Amino acid sequence: MPTNNEDKKLIPSFQVDHTKIVPGIYESRLDTLGDQFATTFDIRMKYPNTEPAIHPNAMHTIEHVVATFLRSDEEWKDKVIYWGPMGCLTGCYLIVKGHPTPQEIYPLMVRAFEHMAEYDDVVPGASPVNCGNYILHDLQIAKYEANQFVKRLKEAPSFEYPKAERIITEKGKVFFDS
Repeated sequence: MPTNNEDKKLIPSFQVDHTKIVPGIYESRLDTLGDQFATTFDIRMKYPNTEPAIHPNAMHTIEHVVATFLRSDEEWKDKVIYWGPMGCLTGCYLIVKGHPTPQEIYPLMVRAFEHMAEYDDVVPGASPVNCGNYILHDLQIAKYEANQFVKRLKEAPSFEYPKAERIITEKGKVFFDS
């Protein structure tokens, strides 16, 4: 149990109740850069802590193929700032210019993951010249994971984070309910 001071240091993404989150598309944070916005999306592919994480080789392939797709998409290519895996290997982060909603990102993610699920070519950038670990790829498992995620998105899209509930005592001490 974190102390009151430790609790206040939790960044917003660690305040999400990971025991309740489901695969979906969530706004993780919004940053202001002068008069511009940069929005970070949590593209959550797996149920955290309850199902196996995505294998590192498959996640690396998803990173390469989906990044190439996003940076080539006519509508979004100039808005994409970053695409990459979460350290926990349960999903990826997408950072875009502006402040679109998760619902506005949804069609893009469906297209990107359908592309990944159907991809049957050389993994882009998977060479010793272009990649820091070019042998760490698994196209077949990446396709499987993408297909599973597309099914989840289409069957039950989720766009709202479950927040960790907090109890605050009369003396101001903060406790997590979850």
